[in-house]
Amino acid sequence: MGRTRELLELTRVRVILFLREPEAIFWVFVFPIVLAAVLGFAFRRTGIQASRIGVLDGEAAGVTRALEAAEHVELVRYAEVERARKELRRAVIDLLVEVPPPGSPAPMRVSLDPARSEAETARLRLLRALEDAAGAPRELLLEVAPITERGSRYIDFLFPGLLGMNLMGTGLWGIGFAIADARRRKFLKRLLVTPMRRSSFLLSFMLSRLVFLTLEVVALVLVGRWILGVPFRAGFLDFALATVLGAFTFAGLGILLASRVRTIEAVSGLVNLVMMPMWLGSGVFFSYERYPEAVRPVLRALPLTALNDCLRSLMLDGDPLSGMLPALGVLAAWCVVSFAVALRIFRWG
Repeated sequence: MGRTRELLELTRVRVILFLREPEAIFWVFVFPIVLAAVLGFAFRRTGIQASRIGVLDGEAAGVTRALEAAEHVELVRYAEVERARKELRRAVIDLLVEVPPPGSPAPMRVSLDPARSEAETARLRLLRALEDAAGAPRELLLEVAPITERGSRYIDFLFPGLLGMNLMGTGLWGIGFAIADARRRKFLKRLLVTPMRRSSFLLSFMLSRLVFLTLEVVALVLVGRWILGVPFRAGFLDFALATVLGAFTFAGLGILLASRVRTIEAVSGLVNLVMMPMWLGSGVFFSYERYPEAVRPVLRALPLTALNDCLRSLMLDGDPLSGMLPALGVLAAWCVVSFAVALRIFRWG
């Protein structure tokens, strides 16, 4: 009987101690609900997912009508072939249809990435739509042009997103964890007796990112360039500026998230809560153009979305940084606002 009472009392104490930790309650109860809601929104299905097939304005009206009438096909029109091919490389569309001029013996050309299952599904739906409209045999309808050149494969689309995600993770986790751990060990309170300014202390975390940023980015780019064959068409200075701004942005966010929490569990929950929407909505693994049009402006306002857009334009297309001012503005705004708020609410103990 005494052992049973002892066990019950210890269990009661553990429950009370748990309920006194709001961070633990958040981690156990609130975060799983938020995670389930985000995942449910990102991967919800209201039916069979439509294939996005691109066509150029002025193409054969019969092809356009056939695709408009087809089931599970979303027609995307383009005025310029270069824009269409660029969005095909970015996985915004699943395949691109190019119709030869009237009277030409050349077959219809279909460009796609054979490594993507969505592209094969789109090709089959295109074939069925054309057959239903014209009754022509499959082999005479089109010529498939697989995308195999560097810069146009799925791995080329994926790698800049992984690079951006790594910059986000090291900034949020590395800095957030370090500040929370220093507060937990009462180290921050000892700094109160020094003449050090709060702004200098917080800026040191952001500047310390530069020490490891070069090794981190160079190692990843070399792996992508020499092992995976991902192209690197960016100007060195433009690429350096974009990665430094991205690193500072996520360093500022890491400082903000850790500015008041006292435990490692609390900062872990906050970091995961902030990172999860960007993992799913910032175009790391698939284009954010797949989301409903109403939410795309919100996704473009996320810092990881802006950084990924910059990295893809620099690495895959060689575009100058001057043409990415909206995305750079998003990164700069997150960087300045995060640091300013953190400076105001930062707690030493």
